Amino acid sequence: MTEFTGRCHCGQTEWTAKLQDTAHILCHCDTCKQLGGGAYSLNQIIPENDLKITKGSTKTYTYYGESGKPVNCNYCPNCTTHVYHHQTVMGDKIVVRTVLLDGGKGFKPAAEIFGKAKMSWEPEVAQTFDTLPPS
Repeated sequence: MTEFTGRCHCGQTEWTAKLQDTAHILCHCDTCKQLGGGAYSLNQIIPENDLKITKGSTKTYTYYGESGKPVNCNYCPNCTTHVYHHQTVMGDKIVVRTVLLDGGKGFKPAAEIFGKAKMSWEPEVAQTFDTLPPS
């Protein structure tokens, strides 16, 4: 397990995240497209205790995911960079934005989720699942 430091765009919020693998999970869901303004987001699912806010704080925005359960988006209150999401259906796991971590630009894709919502022009870069991988 390796600990990485992350920071938001404005530098007001910083955190550490412990990851098992230095890899991205690409999420193609429509919510990630709307929140990020791109074709997908770069993430990893980790235990909630493996993320610590070390500077500043986050605000929370809640919406309802495909499961019908709440998803809490935690973001910098100044620049709105999304630090992590907690999908209540996932218990004590959170979805951390891996590209915001030091060294994150060098991570390789490990899987693609919500491939059913992928843009038609996007090439497959890792094993792709229509929604989430089987448990």
